Amino acid sequence: MVYLTRKEHFCASHRLYNPKFSEKENLEIYGKCAYANGHGHNYEIEVTVAGKPDSDTGMILDLKKLSDIIEVEVLDKVDHKHLNFDVDFLKGVIPTAENLAIVFWKILSPKIPAGTLYSIKVYETPTNFAEYRGA
Repeated sequence: MVYLTRKEHFCASHRLYNPKFSEKENLEIYGKCAYANGHGHNYEIEVTVAGKPDSDTGMILDLKKLSDIIEVEVLDKVDHKHLNFDVDFLKGVIPTAENLAIVFWKILSPKIPAGTLYSIKVYETPTNFAEYRGA
């Protein structure tokens, strides 16, 4: 099995907040990430596809094609947006890195034309990220 990864980036703001909790509880759970106006990140996303390289092309999937899919299906919708308010597919979702990885998986998995989606990593910072490998 070969693993092929495309890394992309986007900038977005979000607020970690659960309306079931009081303001105090939200601040205790999410800290400064629960501030009313939110905050921003320079996110990175890594999409990894697993498969066997085609005998004629030597590729699992053309990386340009994978980049285009990520751009159209995810990046065009989240880049320079407030994830809590501006992104339809995140309505009602607390936009943690974990939840973003799961939602991006659901969007991208059926769009991958060759190989199998293996994992999605969402980096909020260079040292904080979540990885999802499907359910």
